Amino acid sequence: MLPDDTLGRVLYVDLTEKRAWVEHRPDLFDRWVGGTGAAIQLLEEACPEGCDPLGPDNAIVLAVGPSTGLFPMASKTVAMFKSPHTGNLGESHCGGRSAVSIRMAGYGAMVVRGASDVPVYLAVHGDEVHFRNASTLWGMSNAFTVARVIRENEPGAGLRSIMRIGRAGETGVSYASVTTETYRHFGRLGLGAVFGSKKLKAITVSGRSSIPVTDKKRYRTLYDEIFKRAVDSPAMKKYHELGTPQNVLPLNKIGALPTRNLRETAFDGAGAVSGEALAEHYLGRRIACAHCPVACIHIAALREPYPEEPYFYKTSMISYDYELIYALGSMLGVSDPGGLLRLLDRVEKLALDAMSTGVVLAWATEAFERGLVSEEETLGVRLGWGDASSYMRAAGNIAEQPNDFYRALARGVDRAASVYGGEEFALAYGGNEMPGYHTGPAAHLGFLVGARHSHLDNAGYSIDQKVLVDQKMSPDDLADALLTEERWRQVLSSLAICFFAREIYDTETVSRVLGLSGIEFGPDDLLPIGEAIHRAKYRFKLREGFSFENLRLPQRVLDTPSSIGSIDGAFVQETLRCVERMMADR
Repeated sequence: MLPDDTLGRVLYVDLTEKRAWVEHRPDLFDRWVGGTGAAIQLLEEACPEGCDPLGPDNAIVLAVGPSTGLFPMASKTVAMFKSPHTGNLGESHCGGRSAVSIRMAGYGAMVVRGASDVPVYLAVHGDEVHFRNASTLWGMSNAFTVARVIRENEPGAGLRSIMRIGRAGETGVSYASVTTETYRHFGRLGLGAVFGSKKLKAITVSGRSSIPVTDKKRYRTLYDEIFKRAVDSPAMKKYHELGTPQNVLPLNKIGALPTRNLRETAFDGAGAVSGEALAEHYLGRRIACAHCPVACIHIAALREPYPEEPYFYKTSMISYDYELIYALGSMLGVSDPGGLLRLLDRVEKLALDAMSTGVVLAWATEAFERGLVSEEETLGVRLGWGDASSYMRAAGNIAEQPNDFYRALARGVDRAASVYGGEEFALAYGGNEMPGYHTGPAAHLGFLVGARHSHLDNAGYSIDQKVLVDQKMSPDDLADALLTEERWRQVLSSLAICFFAREIYDTETVSRVLGLSGIEFGPDDLLPIGEAIHRAKYRFKLREGFSFENLRLPQRVLDTPSSIGSIDGAFVQETLRCVERMMADR
């Protein structure tokens, strides 16, 4: 049993009725650990089958884990909802301070339902829940400005988290994101659009609850052990110095960096936008999520002169990471670091998912080149590889959706290609745009079968680089490897642990962590729990219309050789059938 009911408290909010209440649900943590495990149970309960993702019946679930606020690198909040982008499971993880704020407010999860008749933001301060009028915030395109206004009006400085949308969420872009603090996001699958459909501009959370453990001496011993492992880990060295952009040059060297809509796999401008180059010329600061020693978040300081004021400069602080450099850099042929940073800043302020935005704009550029669309559709924006300023204008148009072309782009690359053609070079998997790894078949199969169609689901790219580069795997073995890794990650994300820490939190360590929270699972109990959570997620996907039969590998992926050679479409299809069979087996 839990040592107290802090984790088992679930805050329910009805935006339609403007009321909030707490229900005690210790089963979500005793049985399902928390985080992802708790969130999928709550989503199944709160989200009616077949509901409109942008209707009031859709639910937003935010859940944290038993390690939140207690152990290093355990600072993720899990968001679950029905995705307006894919029509089935929406799941996004966000670092920063949000998880600790929810836990310190005295909750293990929050469920937001209904829709307000006027713009609002939620202010949750411990047991107090306020529905603040946000009419003056609605229409603010800059998500940073929204946070500044809320900070001026709400208590909890130093403890609170502010989750908010930009213009893209208000207008219902299906891949709009939610920004927390300043540089973290619920990025993929359209949580921002769900916020917008509910007239929910933001949620701010703060509190001062304590977090009990069953044995303080054992807790301190285990904390010190995990902290030392984290500081001494390869992740610390790799991601503290350069952050995830450390991956740009190695992936470029092996021919795995998708470039110009995956027509190429090596970017001639990679050196200028690499982690090394950005750190040397632009790095302004490093910041960390709460309770994390790694500080992988790298912030560029972009200094630009005012046009008519000599010796006066504007300095913008702009977050960058590998996925952003891939999607808005190499995929678009943008090699000018200043132009890239300005584009990143534009997408950030609009609160668009950067990966989907980059892939959508890459498709649009190729479609423009091929004459499938003209300046009439683009409203005079001449999309061209490397032209960051044209992409900034196009991103603004995606958020505002002034015509049918930009409305199609605002629904994703599959939707745009279905209207204007170019399906063979539309890079999406189950409706979600391609992540930045063209390492081989395991990566692309991972994108196809992952519950979120994400590179973080099962790390197929790692199998390509560690196994398939030297030897072959049978379809059965590859399917089993992908599912095994994804099911273990359900355990980690139920504790709300960052996946960078997956080598630190092995089965024995996870069992000890849970024990100190009063949740008793032995090391051998954990993978079956992960499997049960994974099956629950797929049960929701299937309930909402997902089908293995509808999955396709984009033709461009087969046409462009990966880092380990051309991808065999027949092998991919056979492995896909193996995954489907294994998911059906009990």
